[in-house]
Amino acid sequence: MSSSDTPTGPSTVERAFRTALYDSADASLDTGASLLAADPAADAELARRGEEFVAALWGRGWQPADVVRVVRRELGDAPVWVLAELIRAQAPRDRVRGRRWRAQLAQLDEVLAEAPPRPDRFSHATAVLELYRLLLRLPALEPLQDAPPHRSGRTNTAGGSGGSGGSGGAGGSGGRMLARIRALLAKAEATGFPEEAEALSAKAQELMAKHSVDEALLDAAAPAPDAPGACRIGVEPPYEQAKAVLLDAVASANHCRAVWNEPFCFSTVVGFEADLEVVELLYTSLLVQAQSAMTRAEAAQRAGGRKRTKTFRQSFLAAYAHRVGTRLAEAAGSQVTDDLLPVLASREVAVTAAADRLFPDTVSARLRGVSDEAGWTEGARAADRAQMRSRPRLPSD
Repeated sequence: MSSSDTPTGPSTVERAFRTALYDSADASLDTGASLLAADPAADAELARRGEEFVAALWGRGWQPADVVRVVRRELGDAPVWVLAELIRAQAPRDRVRGRRWRAQLAQLDEVLAEAPPRPDRFSHATAVLELYRLLLRLPALEPLQDAPPHRSGRTNTAGGSGGSGGSGGAGGSGGRMLARIRALLAKAEATGFPEEAEALSAKAQELMAKHSVDEALLDAAAPAPDAPGACRIGVEPPYEQAKAVLLDAVASANHCRAVWNEPFCFSTVVGFEADLEVVELLYTSLLVQAQSAMTRAEAAQRAGGRKRTKTFRQSFLAAYAHRVGTRLAEAAGSQVTDDLLPVLASREVAVTAAADRLFPDTVSARLRGVSDEAGWTEGARAADRAQMRSRPRLPSD
């Protein structure tokens, strides 16, 4: 047999995958990373396989923001930058997607802009293999599709400027603004320094004002009489259960249904497109206000000699969600006239049917850890002070 007839063995990538991806041991991961680090010629195939994993996730119902969220939570920032590069590289070969999907891709530009220089080959290969391990074990999710574009008399963006982003709740500058605000809130929650938390919360409030979120709420177009759509909204720890209750209250008051997926830190909100935009914007606005109010309430508690506690925060947010839900329900009910009742009833039937198709089996969750009387009292007071601009009345079509 000539040398040209000699069977070739598995590629470096294949050997690394066999070693690292299908064996959960840390030693196997190190061995696989070593193989990849020693063979620069394997980089192109490694990236190609990663794009295949990403495309497979889209087929299992995942969306870019969902994957970024779970990867950051499970693995930290380094694999997120790898993931963002893979999603961006795969996008030109993907099928045509809706504007919410395009907005999620646009948010990846900010992720990549913050990426540091690539580390040494071994560290990079380790991050890649950790990422691929996680992507392979993610289960299928309920597939979502963007709702059909709704009718509107004008184009509205959360930033107040024109463009092709559509209405400001999810696309263009609106989607990036929401991502920046959530990032600021996450940092404010994580810091152990009250002054830094207050400064971060103030910056989030400044962004809300700058991008005219309240005006976007007022200008939200009425839903078109099409089938309901759905979107996923991140519900990040800590205190995610209270946040999920808050989102559920906002969704219910705006003729939507919210279903919380605790393991993957998001809720799926089902409703007509303009309602979904209002839910996302109002939920974010209320979270900003809750964070700021909680920071001030804790400062008062510390001045009285009490240290910051998790039970205070959990109880604060639980009371805030409960009271906000009551206020929103009252406000929504005050806008309903007799001529709108049939319209609202038909929309509720459509939304409920769509939610039941997506989630035939759901269970109720009991709110845990609500035991701090001071936290509950302060949270209820903060909810009474929260700004909730009324949305326009639905047309009778």
